[in-house]
Amino acid sequence: MTAGIGVAVIGAGMAGRSHAHAYRNAQTVFGTGAPAVRLVAVADLNREFATHTAQRYGFERAESSWQAIAEAGDIDAVSIVVANHLHREIAEGLLAAGKHVLCEKPLAPTVEDAQAMVAAAEKSGRVASCGFSYRRSPAVAAIAELIRAGALGELLHFNGRYWCDYAADPDAPGSWRYTGPPGSGALADLGSHLIDLAEQLCGPITSIRGATLPTVIKDRPVPLGAALGHAAGVAVSTEREPVTNDDIATFVAEFASGAAGTFSISRVAMGHPNELAFEISGTRAAARFDLSRNAEFGFMDGTPDPAVNGWRRVLIGPEHPYITAAQSMPFAGVGHGGQEFFTYQARAFLDEIAGLDRLPRQASFADGLHNLQIQRAVVQASATGSATEVTR
Repeated sequence: MTAGIGVAVIGAGMAGRSHAHAYRNAQTVFGTGAPAVRLVAVADLNREFATHTAQRYGFERAESSWQAIAEAGDIDAVSIVVANHLHREIAEGLLAAGKHVLCEKPLAPTVEDAQAMVAAAEKSGRVASCGFSYRRSPAVAAIAELIRAGALGELLHFNGRYWCDYAADPDAPGSWRYTGPPGSGALADLGSHLIDLAEQLCGPITSIRGATLPTVIKDRPVPLGAALGHAAGVAVSTEREPVTNDDIATFVAEFASGAAGTFSISRVAMGHPNELAFEISGTRAAARFDLSRNAEFGFMDGTPDPAVNGWRRVLIGPEHPYITAAQSMPFAGVGHGGQEFFTYQARAFLDEIAGLDRLPRQASFADGLHNLQIQRAVVQASATGSATEVTR
């Protein structure tokens, strides 16, 4: 790829812009020697959104269909950042056209769709990744390294939450996020991230029990226009449409190691705009992380004298993953934000395409399928009221 890797983004909304921004910055992280990144196109059914995002992030052109991206000879790699029910058709079309694909989570609306996408990826021979961007948090990666090194001892308990309030207003506009069966709401949107992180840290989840998937806001007003992200500020009709999926998801998990997991997920948690947090307890130590404090994590063990022992605040710095190779000012206390996670993800995706082995590999389509199999177990446990094994 002497001419560089030509990239495109399908979807010009909130997350699509994060991918566009990430590709623009990807050339600046993790050293030199990678092929150049060519910012080729942004596609969206709303041509105004596509044009704005393309111009804002320096892409060469805007398109109004994913088919135009698939047919383009100057595009090698594509991010899919659209409504979940569109993922399969677009991914299969892009892979058949010879494109490498990075598809946002959840990979698909159903396990069966995800299985078809995995098969298409295997047949294509292209890089096919699923976008679990929180894997690229330096603090989360640092905790994972401590766990692998045995610093926490035998893991006992993962307690995690992902709380948002984007849906807390009952008069906020409806959208594709609020339609679909139980499990396709907060669980798929937010819980997919939390499940992925839990397994990255604690190993495979084997069973689910005690699941509940309530819908607490039963209907929402119909939006009158196209909307970005969670549609805040969009004018609405007096007509309302039913909400058919979950606003909240809670469940208990068992890991293959025997550790327990408790999960709390909500899109209606007033006062929590985007709060992903977890605590892991082991036989020797404990660690915790809160997304609202991106550039630090908590750690405690029995090393200090009992008179002064307790939780220690660890500032992310050059001793931790990604910082030295990625930050222009790699010092503890400088800090970073969530957008960097998307940049690191984009760089890992592009490096894999280029055959470079500089980073942990991206989550694959197979990883995205496995994540959906866990979500399916949560839905089944909620429906039956009994423990459900995670089946592949």
